[in-house]
Amino acid sequence: MKLNIIALLFAVALFTTCQNKPEDDIVSIMTPYGEIKVKLYPKTVHHHDNFLALAENGFYNNTLFHRVIDKFVIQGGDPLSRHADIGQLLGEGDTTYKLPFEYVAEYMHKRGALAAARDMDLDNPDKESSGCQFYIVQGKRYTDGELSMIEARHEQQDKARILLEILKRQPDTTLTTKFRGYIKARDTANISGVLQKFKSLVDLEYAQRVPWKLTDEQREIYRTIGGTPQLDGGYTVFGEVISGMEVVDKIASEPCDANDRPQKDIRMTMKVIHKAKK
Repeated sequence: MKLNIIALLFAVALFTTCQNKPEDDIVSIMTPYGEIKVKLYPKTVHHHDNFLALAENGFYNNTLFHRVIDKFVIQGGDPLSRHADIGQLLGEGDTTYKLPFEYVAEYMHKRGALAAARDMDLDNPDKESSGCQFYIVQGKRYTDGELSMIEARHEQQDKARILLEILKRQPDTTLTTKFRGYIKARDTANISGVLQKFKSLVDLEYAQRVPWKLTDEQREIYRTIGGTPQLDGGYTVFGEVISGMEVVDKIASEPCDANDRPQKDIRMTMKVIHKAKK
């Protein structure tokens, strides 16, 4: 009987140990305000492996959170920020490579999401990510009405991208140049006008694609926890904060200049604190 009890206690202890053992790669981001711990998602393989390697190699040490927007995101990882002068415009630094867009529908821009920064669509239609710059979502909560408006904007953006593809196939490039200018200027009136002109072609191609829509579960998360749903489907989310969101909030509340750079430098250091067994 005693042996059975001992065996049972051992089994319980072993089970508890296995349950508490993290199965994700976890990285610590140290800042002047405290520690942020992030876990990396397994399905975004390129971003996962790249971020882990850079963190291990000390790439991020002494870089800044150079772009901070309250109720939106905090962004960092620009290698040019290590020795930047006060007030210097940052955000152009990168590695010598880009990462392929890795969209996983279940990885959403909820509060605490870790995602890769990238160049804008006009210069980067394949949505390739920066090799090093990343952001953490602070975000805000949204109403159902606001979420429906975001879905409608997503549809218009998708149709604008389809129209640009159609225009590129036209022999006359004049309208393509004009339309790119409308997108860059966010000239919604002229964008809508050109979309209307090519409506039948755009609708035909749009109908053959799977439109981006929020699930009921995602809507509930954005209503109760918050995030930046307008970024879903456009950027690669590859991890999330598991502790230290209060640190993210402190950084997000820092006063910034006209380019969203904090007025005082917020430096980081990183280290890998757990690696999952392969």
